[in-house]
Amino acid sequence: MNQIKSIKGTHDILPIECRKWQELEKIVHDACSMHGYGEIRTPILEQTPLFQRSVGQETDIVTKEMYSWKDRDGSDITLRPELTASVTRSFIQHNLGIQNAAQRLYYMGPLFRRERPQKGRQRQFHQFGVEAFGSVNPEQDAEIISIAWHILSKCGLNDDVILHLNSLGSSECRIKYIDSLKEFISPKLDKFSETSQRRFSKNTLRILDTKSDHEKTILKNAPQISDYFTEEDENHFNQLQNYLKVLKIPFTINQKLVRGLDYYSRTVFEFTCSALGSQDALLGGGRYDRLVEKLGGKSTPGIGFAAGMERFLIAMEGKQKEIRTNESKVFFVCTEEDGIPITLSLSQKLRNRGKEVIMDSRRRSMKAQLREANKLNARYALILGREEIDKSEIIVKDLIKGSQKKVEQSTLFDNL
Repeated sequence: MNQIKSIKGTHDILPIECRKWQELEKIVHDACSMHGYGEIRTPILEQTPLFQRSVGQETDIVTKEMYSWKDRDGSDITLRPELTASVTRSFIQHNLGIQNAAQRLYYMGPLFRRERPQKGRQRQFHQFGVEAFGSVNPEQDAEIISIAWHILSKCGLNDDVILHLNSLGSSECRIKYIDSLKEFISPKLDKFSETSQRRFSKNTLRILDTKSDHEKTILKNAPQISDYFTEEDENHFNQLQNYLKVLKIPFTINQKLVRGLDYYSRTVFEFTCSALGSQDALLGGGRYDRLVEKLGGKSTPGIGFAAGMERFLIAMEGKQKEIRTNESKVFFVCTEEDGIPITLSLSQKLRNRGKEVIMDSRRRSMKAQLREANKLNARYALILGREEIDKSEIIVKDLIKGSQKKVEQSTLFDNL
């Protein structure tokens, strides 16, 4: 019978890897809670129009990558390819902005896109991110970026990343800029790829997001969006830069940065990391002041970011501190069958006192059990042999120091 394996583009996260995931998750939880953000969990399944209206009909996500189908009742269903739209839908549906108070939310979870699997980019992948609704002011943008910087710092990555910053301006600014950009590109359009030529008429700004060195060279002398900023656009962007300087967060202005989704306006940003190679985007986001209104809610400004967790973990390789031996982890070594009831009883009592206790259920030799204890990074081995059973004693072995002592079972908790 043929062995059934995981679907292409999906992968199992094994116990030895899960420890690293849990460390990253804890950093995210702590950083977001510290900034006053509450966790939100949205369904994996959403109505397809949610992403068509928010992400954009002409984006690669909608046209090529979404997992969508007709449900039995005829409705169009999609496995979520990104989370900002889902969080915004929830914000509207549950009237989270009804009291006119700022809503600060963060999330973690799986997403799905049918793209070519590669290192750090799977068809089922995971993201964490934050969204803040209710403020149009640049200090909210600075706070969002500072959360990202805090997480990067805690992961040991702040020296390996570059913050790219840009502003797409207001809708008034973008209309004028797009006209100017089209005028510049039009005589050279035949030199661009088929993808860029399609974007020219559908979503001109996305041409600036090209990864082609040839097209980057052509665009080198293209008009800059900053030339079309309104006074309000310019003030907003300048204030944000000043706030980032106050926060001592280094950045570089990148006028070609547009991000890949239709809903962005004004501030956009991206952290790149050299450890990821040519596909170096690690974390990105921006402002989306029209998205809530576009999805049927009351006009509410918003800004957020998202980061791929798999890519974060790749970037963290070699940066993470070696996982320390768990001070509370105990491995119970029992070599006699009649010692099993004692092992079970003492293990339960230790767990009730907050210790992580593992016992061997295969009745292997003492040598094999101690080897397993070291493999699992246990701090202590509790050894129960024939002599210890007869004398109501137990050996406490410190697996870091290599020392051991024999104590009465009744005093185990004090000695441990």
